[in-house]
Amino acid sequence: MTERADAVEIPVRYHHAVIPHIMVDDAGAAIDFYRRAFDAREDFRIDAPDGGVLHAEITVGRSVLMLGDASVEEAQAGSFAAPAALGGGTSVTLHVFVSDVDALAERAEAAGAEILQPPTNMFHGDRTVILKDPSGHMWVFLTHMEDVSDEELRRRLAAAG
Repeated sequence: MTERADAVEIPVRYHHAVIPHIMVDDAGAAIDFYRRAFDAREDFRIDAPDGGVLHAEITVGRSVLMLGDASVEEAQAGSFAAPAALGGGTSVTLHVFVSDVDALAERAEAAGAEILQPPTNMFHGDRTVILKDPSGHMWVFLTHMEDVSDEELRRRLAAAG
């Protein structure tokens, strides 16, 4: 991914974060999609005896994501369900800062992501795209454009309201 000349460094508070662990119906296909759409790197994989993926770790931008195949038994037990097992919804949205959100959005859409909000300059100082991946997970990718003070953030929010 190319660096944008006008991008500002990712805020320090986002350098270290909780590592999400998502469940999907076909982790191998999801990893392939994340490679094509988000320029993800596969760092680690443990294949399940049945041929699925028990656990994998990928890096998207500078962020680590854990994922694996959800089983029917786990979904029925109310644990580890893929979005399709939840009726297509998800209670989590994954946020990742990248150097060029426009290029990522273009690549992701070509790979099969559904763009829910095209890249947009937001009041909080980030250029943001919102998309849904083929597994049903929601993603927000951001390119940090400017640092915005709390006072300016509230002013912009009020003006947008």
